[in-house]
Amino acid sequence: MRVELHCHSTFSDGSFPAAEVAARAARTKVELFCLTDHDTAAGYDACHEVLAPQGCTVLRGLELSCREGGRNVHVLLYGLVEGPGLDRLRTRLDQIHGERSARLVAICGRLARLGIHLDADALLSRTHGRTPGRPDVARALVVAGVCKTPQDAFTRFLRDGGPADVPLERLSVADGLALGLAAGGKASLAHPHTYGEFAHVRGLLRDHRELGLEGLEVYYGTYARAESERWLRLAHELDLVATGGSDFHGEMNPAVTQPGVILPKAVAARLCAWLGVAT
Repeated sequence: MRVELHCHSTFSDGSFPAAEVAARAARTKVELFCLTDHDTAAGYDACHEVLAPQGCTVLRGLELSCREGGRNVHVLLYGLVEGPGLDRLRTRLDQIHGERSARLVAICGRLARLGIHLDADALLSRTHGRTPGRPDVARALVVAGVCKTPQDAFTRFLRDGGPADVPLERLSVADGLALGLAAGGKASLAHPHTYGEFAHVRGLLRDHRELGLEGLEVYYGTYARAESERWLRLAHELDLVATGGSDFHGEMNPAVTQPGVILPKAVAARLCAWLGVAT
């Protein structure tokens, strides 16, 4: 089964509008889809309009920015449902949007001290209606001729702890899970390879399993088979549901050229049962 449960549009840090991401997923015959922009579910309607008529199941979701033990942790939320719980989540996400806007201004301030001058107000005006973030600064650095590519901008200036990075206050994983579950969502840990040692990832999952972190992104856009099998063993050990997504961003992640990953039949069956969708 081909699924896409981790991808991004211009509502956060992707290169293409939500409808275009959905259209690309349709061309690759994705059967189960969720747009997971950072801290916003604003692209759901556009994706549903494109994919639902083609028989693809479309979930409302997002990638929630959290922090645990001094590390950034991203939690994928699937199947959010309209109601009071989602209203509370949106209120918190609106606060995060404001914090991200202030962070962008602060990043421009740090770049100015390095002799690189960007217009923070102009950058923010171009992010109207979506979540502002470091990728907006990265693209501006390319346009200004300071960097060759957005990846170069992150490597030189914007990476976590980089010379122009500004830490962002984030939800704890426990608080993020509480908000997501109250909004009807199911939660999965995104791209586990990014969180350091294997034992640390196991501990993170074990500590939050009973709080609702029931999924693990086993099938990921850049994972070779051996890498997926490693995480699948951990999912079996902790009785977690294996999820999958490409982390498609367009130009911001050139290693992933199209949406969608293939799940084995048994994995797909358990995933769909967990999400409450037909196989």
